[in-house]
Amino acid sequence: MSVIEPFIWIVNLIGTVAFAASGALTGLKKGMDLFGVCILGLVTAVGGGVIRDLILGLTPPMAFQDPTSALVALAVSAVFFLGRVRRLLMYKPALFNHLLFWMDALGLGVFTVVGVQIAYEAVAEPTLFLLVFVAVVTGVGGGVLRDQLAGDTPYIFVKHVYASASLAGAILCAGLWSRLGSMAAMLLGLTVVVLIRGLAAHFRWNLPRSKV
Repeated sequence: MSVIEPFIWIVNLIGTVAFAASGALTGLKKGMDLFGVCILGLVTAVGGGVIRDLILGLTPPMAFQDPTSALVALAVSAVFFLGRVRRLLMYKPALFNHLLFWMDALGLGVFTVVGVQIAYEAVAEPTLFLLVFVAVVTGVGGGVLRDQLAGDTPYIFVKHVYASASLAGAILCAGLWSRLGSMAAMLLGLTVVVLIRGLAAHFRWNLPRSKV
């Protein structure tokens, strides 16, 4: 087994846990029941990957071939629904909001670079456009589905440089893939996504908005 294989597995696991937590926290914020919280965590964690696989012609999508990610997402969501955990989060709104933000940022970064990696494996000679497009879809897809199910305007349209952070990380990862190797490119791309999200939130960066 090469070094990259356990690295990819670990990165995928981190992203799954992070996005499942993000979805579950959103469900708690909306006052959903256990089923709603678990479904939101599941959709957030695997939704982007399902869309990615359909674009690349990988059917059935990986989430259905290997249910590990789905089971992890459901377990994480159930843990967040536990009374003690739920009361702790609700008692400290600042902790809740910070945890939601950073879990979402981490999940976005992880699944953006995983999208690049999957596209490289699935396509013999992928173009930069394909790599970046698939990466961004993988990164933001689960969050878009989460926000839609929760009745919110998707983050990518309103929140601090969200899709743009994924785009920057995807371009960096894809551009450095052949120069630095897959592991270094993924780590740098992931770091850039999380860093941009953090800086955008701290300094309240936003893209120009339309004014009526």
